[in-house]
Amino acid sequence: MEKIDIKKITVDDIDQLQKIGKQTFYETFSIYNTDEDMQKYVTESFSVAQLNTELNNENSEFYFAEINKRTVGYLKLNYGISQTELKDDKTLEIERIYVLKDFHGKKIGQILCDQAINIAKQKNVDFIWLGVWGENLKAIHFYKKNGFVEFDKHIFKLGDKEQTDMMMKLKLKNDY
Repeated sequence: MEKIDIKKITVDDIDQLQKIGKQTFYETFSIYNTDEDMQKYVTESFSVAQLNTELNNENSEFYFAEINKRTVGYLKLNYGISQTELKDDKTLEIERIYVLKDFHGKKIGQILCDQAINIAKQKNVDFIWLGVWGENLKAIHFYKKNGFVEFDKHIFKLGDKEQTDMMMKLKLKNDY
């Protein structure tokens, strides 16, 4: 197996983040959504201005997964008020884990998930949570395999369509 490196993303990496963000989102969701909805979402979510704001947010972190200096996946984490839902200082949100389709099955998603868990432990949070589209059975299975359990649902808006996401969490402390 090839060595997978994890690299913290900075503003200098914005072009590469935009490229992989758009590509992995299209690879994952384009067969389920209209071209119009996909275009609207990626235009807003992966604009240079939006990514610049996210990269400069002190409560968010991005990481690339790289093989031979080629970016093959990425991770986005949110803390405190930057979380999309809970906004709790004792929780950490995995907002995104995406891997290029050609690299599925190579444990890259697992390495990114492990990175999130290690950071959460360093930050001494009670649990990690995330939202995953209820129709994305492969991702749901992946998170369940990693110990995440469903605890709620929320609406994710993609273009003009509202989709239901399953909210899942992984407890890191037994007293929570």
